[in-house]
Amino acid sequence: MVRVFINGFGRIGRTMLRVQTSGAWPEVEIVGINDIADPNLCAHLFSYDSVFGPFAGDVSFVDNALVLDGQAIPWTQAADISALDLSDVDIVLECTGKANSRDVAARGLQAGAGRVLISGPSDAADLTMVLGANDDLLDDQPIVSNASCTTNALAPLVRLIDDAWGLQTGWMTTIHCYTGSQPSVDAPRGNMLRSRAAALSMVPTTTSAQQLLNQVLPDLAGRIEAAAVRVPVASVSAVDLSVTLDARVTLKDVHALLRAQSGIIGWTDKPLVSTDLRARPESLIVSLPETRVTQGGLVRVFGWYDNEWGFSCRMLDVAQMMGPK
Repeated sequence: MVRVFINGFGRIGRTMLRVQTSGAWPEVEIVGINDIADPNLCAHLFSYDSVFGPFAGDVSFVDNALVLDGQAIPWTQAADISALDLSDVDIVLECTGKANSRDVAARGLQAGAGRVLISGPSDAADLTMVLGANDDLLDDQPIVSNASCTTNALAPLVRLIDDAWGLQTGWMTTIHCYTGSQPSVDAPRGNMLRSRAAALSMVPTTTSAQQLLNQVLPDLAGRIEAAAVRVPVASVSAVDLSVTLDARVTLKDVHALLRAQSGIIGWTDKPLVSTDLRARPESLIVSLPETRVTQGGLVRVFGWYDNEWGFSCRMLDVAQMMGPK
């Protein structure tokens, strides 16, 4: 059993707990939650989620614990978790979005936990890992980053294509739902584009996936450029990847490669829209009807990813792989 502690009960923290309660990770046990927000409000937000709907069970906050169907998960409100006793914790799931420095990222270790898994990019990590891309590098690193949701969608696909046919160069656009980093009405956010109301416009912007892809797959560094367009939907994003290859392939070849995948990369041959992919567990679900191969050999692959649910599934997968201390 891997005993994990959630630090930060925001979108990913709450989604991970929902995912874990499904029973698909029986070897992962949530032994505690830390968040400085009002715990009764946190319990309400877990119980009633605007994206995933009501939680199918009883939720309450009683005696410093979040209680789910009678099971109590201890709750703390420490601004600095190094002050807590986490000696019985195997892995801290660091979900505050603030673990960009080694000092902050290592607080779980200082509290006695075995290792830390960060739910986002972090220069403080000893390894930035993406399941299906570079997980062979996972060893006993004390602090691991699970990269970003977009990198989890992109890197396994890029590795798959490169392993099969050799990848020369490419371009990726992520069509990404709006996030909490954007305002609901026009307001200064340090960037003229990201300062615009998130639900009213398509917003061209950057993505960390390009830099992270270079870290995760250094042998392909510089071969793929990337950008993002934030769009007015609340969940489920997409990757639109076009690449040139060392080998000449047909559409039938590409479909055969993609249909052979399961688990990290899924696929669909149905004419689906983004909302149809909500709460899918894969890192990427390729849309076969959108796949193209030009006469000149350019290959286009389009795939969906639930940037909250799928990423949370990978967090639990990686925590399970990291194992007990």
